[in-house]
Amino acid sequence: MNTRPGRQALTLIAIALTFGSGAADVASFTRLGDVFTSVMTGNIVLWGLAAARGSLTLFSHTAVAIAGYIAGVAAGTWIAHGFRAADPGEDQDQAATRPDRVVRALLAELILLAGFAAGWEVSGAGPAGWAQYCLLAVLAGAMGVQSSAVKDMGLAEVSTTYLTGTLTGLVSSLARPGQATPQRTRRVGVLLGLVAGASLCGLLVATAASAVPALLLGALVATLVLAWRPRWLGLGAAKDRGQLPPGERGFCPR
Repeated sequence: MNTRPGRQALTLIAIALTFGSGAADVASFTRLGDVFTSVMTGNIVLWGLAAARGSLTLFSHTAVAIAGYIAGVAAGTWIAHGFRAADPGEDQDQAATRPDRVVRALLAELILLAGFAAGWEVSGAGPAGWAQYCLLAVLAGAMGVQSSAVKDMGLAEVSTTYLTGTLTGLVSSLARPGQATPQRTRRVGVLLGLVAGASLCGLLVATAASAVPALLLGALVATLVLAWRPRWLGLGAAKDRGQLPPGERGFCPR
């Protein structure tokens, strides 16, 4: 059984989502209070910096971003799985990789990004005061939902919101002579996607800030199209036949 189409789809999905998270972080850092909406490690460091400097503004912005992200992860998990006991007849991997559950979470993220886009436009791409806090919370929540969805996809050794581990794994495998580099294309792809999303968003912030939400929405719409296309079914069928490549848990975009 050929699993290549399904694996390609997962790689493209990972790249598209990482492109969007890179754009989101640039938008938030430049227009929403000098904090991130997906890199919570960075926000925790900024939180400590705010405490050291006695900056209530930075402290409050990081708090909102972290709280929004946490709420997004919780909401995405609930939308995908619900607050119910696991089915005794369904193993953990099956429960985590059902495509309909992942798509539901991504649709919730789409709703949040649409709300963010509306607020961004109403504020003239330069929110201030409570509007800035609200948009920051919504965008961080969207990134939290995305992270929960990506976790359920079972993407091997990559993330779409925090890339330090991906970079470390790629460099480490390349630096060892004769060492295989699993998921090299996917790892390189998400890193390039992050750079592309961040760079393009930075350019738009400087020249056409009102167009920034289009990057986020476009990346997520592309992801949903890939997830719904029925031709990407090879990976799921391979799982049923026990032919999954190492590191793939079997999410099958439908």
